[in-house]
Amino acid sequence: MNVLAFDIETVPDTETGRRLLDLGDLDDQDTGRAMLHRRRQETGGRDFLPLHLHRVVAISVALRQGDRFRVWTLGDRDAGEAEMIARFYEGLERFQPDLVSWNGAGFDLPVLHYRALLHGVPAPAYWETGDNAQAFRWNNYLNRFHWRHLDLMDVMAGFQGRGTAKLEEVAVMLGLPGKLGMHGSLVWDRILDGDIQAVRDYCETDALNTYLVYLRFEVMRGRLDAQGYADEQARVHRFLETAEGEHFQQFLAGWEARPLWQGHNSQDKDSRGTQEED
Repeated sequence: MNVLAFDIETVPDTETGRRLLDLGDLDDQDTGRAMLHRRRQETGGRDFLPLHLHRVVAISVALRQGDRFRVWTLGDRDAGEAEMIARFYEGLERFQPDLVSWNGAGFDLPVLHYRALLHGVPAPAYWETGDNAQAFRWNNYLNRFHWRHLDLMDVMAGFQGRGTAKLEEVAVMLGLPGKLGMHGSLVWDRILDGDIQAVRDYCETDALNTYLVYLRFEVMRGRLDAQGYADEQARVHRFLETAEGEHFQQFLAGWEARPLWQGHNSQDKDSRGTQEED
């Protein structure tokens, strides 16, 4: 397996907001408030900003490569947005993994497109569609229906907006810890308070949840059998046992590592058959 599950966290791009709204040297907090207020006026109440007005503050990844599995956030605590985005695309260039996300096609990747455009970050492997590499013609990162980027939310919804679900709810349904008390709506406040580490930790647990949901999907898709699924869960479990960070230990404690579901075994079939005959 060569798989990279990822997640990003964002805040308002106050630098662009100051220019768009002609706010002069207004500070970040008040600029962000002005941007959100303007957005509520535009939408009749919704304050979720357009994707090009998001600034990336964390990119976390869960990488399964060879026999290794690990989770980390790109760059150190002081890394700038351009560095984090460059590291993300450099990783795709180097490893060319299968990307896995939850709503990545609808949010994470378009945000990264705009921010890479802003910072002039090259990403040739990501944008390749077969002109220079034949293997990408029928399986690239950009096509919604290809597998090189698997947006789990989109696929599980049958590519229908009305079928989408929240990562936290699906994770909890599968016995995973979910958000651990943090939420995306709190990221801006944490950044204003200078607590970037809380945001990085939260982003890493979302990448973990995404990867573990992906493993379950691989069983459903027929690419992992019961033993393979158990082995992959154990690999993640071993990482968490030795990983530094309280959030990893909280995740491990909250993870109900269930075995593969027991539906469709012979005993169930026999009992159902008996009931139907009765």
